[in-house]
Amino acid sequence: MDLKNHYDTLYKESIEKIVADNYHIDSQIDSPSDRRFGLTLIIRPDLQTKTTIQHFLNELKAIDPDQYYYPNSDIHITVMSIISCYDGFDLASISIPDYVAIIEKSLINIRDIEINFQGITASPSAIMLQGFTNTNSLNDLRNNLRTQFKDSGLEQSIDKRYSIQTAHSTIARFRKPISNKEKLLAIVEKYRNFNFGKFKVDSCYLVYNDWYQREKWVKELHRFI
Repeated sequence: MDLKNHYDTLYKESIEKIVADNYHIDSQIDSPSDRRFGLTLIIRPDLQTKTTIQHFLNELKAIDPDQYYYPNSDIHITVMSIISCYDGFDLASISIPDYVAIIEKSLINIRDIEINFQGITASPSAIMLQGFTNTNSLNDLRNNLRTQFKDSGLEQSIDKRYSIQTAHSTIARFRKPISNKEKLLAIVEKYRNFNFGKFKVDSCYLVYNDWYQREKWVKELHRFI
């Protein structure tokens, strides 16, 4: 995949929808009855990168405080959604050591992964960071996971929603009508090609999580170093 072209196309199409008031509001963010949970392998950016991200989010908060902005604790990159969040998933129904073993096997011979957050893209419901990798290692890891889990017999839903190929990170979601669209889009455009930071991945985390990776729901099951 040509990541830059993919992010550019997504940005153009999504901004057009936002301008036309054809964006999507997530009605479940504040719902106490949302019981969608799943199992995910994630990467967390370093503190310096997250601090830079918060400077950007603070500018958005100043003109539209009612949207949903990710705190540092929740910012992540999805390596693989192993069990996509669904209502009724019970952690007690799976054997965590079996999942850990497959992930450890998938990580063998994976070289260093470095991620650069360069610029902003969007979807009709969210604002995201554009992540770029230095090598094919992240995709190699994902392909290993696909192969290993396919042959495992374990519960999984890899690629059922879509086949993940990017290194993006969702950092804001629309949960209310945008109050000042022109100013919000101006800030997004200002950061369109901004360098938020580059970091070397030192760990991956297997987590039990809700749809939004909120700290109050996330349970870290294993850290892979």
